[in-house]
Amino acid sequence: MHHSLQRAALVAVAATTVIGMVGCSSKSTTNTTATTAAGGTSTTAAASISASSFTADYSAMAQLKSIASQGKGLIGVLLPDTTTSARYESFDRPYLIKAFQAAGLSTTDLKIDNAQGSAATMQTQAEADITQGATVLLIDPIDSGSGAAIEANATAKGVKVVDYDRLVKGGASGRTYVSFDNVKVGQLIGQGEIDCIAAWNVAKPNVLVMDGDPTDNNALLFSQGYNGVLKAKFDDGSYVKVGEPAGTWTPSVAQTTFEQQFSAHPNINAVITPNDDNANAVIAALQKSSIPPKKFPTTGQDASLSGLQNILKGYQCGTVYKPINLEAQGAAAVALYLRAGKTPPSGLANGTTKDGSTDIQSVLLTPQWVTGQNMEATVIKDGAAKASDVCIAALASACTASGIS
Repeated sequence: MHHSLQRAALVAVAATTVIGMVGCSSKSTTNTTATTAAGGTSTTAAASISASSFTADYSAMAQLKSIASQGKGLIGVLLPDTTTSARYESFDRPYLIKAFQAAGLSTTDLKIDNAQGSAATMQTQAEADITQGATVLLIDPIDSGSGAAIEANATAKGVKVVDYDRLVKGGASGRTYVSFDNVKVGQLIGQGEIDCIAAWNVAKPNVLVMDGDPTDNNALLFSQGYNGVLKAKFDDGSYVKVGEPAGTWTPSVAQTTFEQQFSAHPNINAVITPNDDNANAVIAALQKSSIPPKKFPTTGQDASLSGLQNILKGYQCGTVYKPINLEAQGAAAVALYLRAGKTPPSGLANGTTKDGSTDIQSVLLTPQWVTGQNMEATVIKDGAAKASDVCIAALASACTASGIS
């Protein structure tokens, strides 16, 4: 999914979004001015931090050293599992550590735990952080219900909370959400499917739409994105929507669901898969059925090793690339401001996300669709994946054809 990254094009897009949104937020501008006045010259530099400031070398985090020095207490990070995605331990943990360290936060003031899929464990970890003096909790919830309970307990004890990667529906008021534009993620998946169906000459597309776990708000946003893009195709009859079964982030469940649907509807010849792990499970089923490459489009996200390889094998149309090192820096920056008792500047909190009828202040980063054609220029160039890992012997010719070296 990720590693050290550089992305001029991505940052340029994010910067355009920030400029448009900042102009609409007079309240946030006022808060930034107050923070600047209170903090002096160093804080002025910190107040210039925006969602487009973060780069592969983590240099922007150095601007937050004055903020880190003003803060007190532990920052507790709660990660959900290692089952639904390998990203949390492979990327989020080391990137968050690097981001906080680059801002000068002492290692004794940072604690990162993984709940291994247990909401009860995450609750216990949160309680332990608060007992150890946490003033900020950065939470990537297992589900919104348990996440909201953790946030309610934390805020009742004066602890600030940040929703990391996944929005906690019904979470604490006044919190900040740090993630990617997840409706855009879904739109990229939907458009990627359309482009792939055309490129692979899939006749009479009969599409199975597979979703992520409905308890994950991100899965709902992804679905909103790809269903919105595909709606016109379904409405005009050029595509047939075969079904949209209950969603999951567990690959084995996704494979069983697909096999059941494919058995019941053998006319299915394309599928929306919401991440690389689920796509990989579906592709395993396709290969068991001896379906050849470039005949049955699937989609994904996370730019995982399996996803990248499945693209080169001709079983997956593309993957949504989300530079997690930039997300980690955004989350660390917000946490440091809150720890110092300050409001994140408007350039950093560059948008809002709906939680019911409530707008949640958000740091939104920009995702990118990756295919074989731009894999070298994106995830390989950025270090999110190594060419030597992607280009195993069986994919040597595909890598050469895609310009991956």
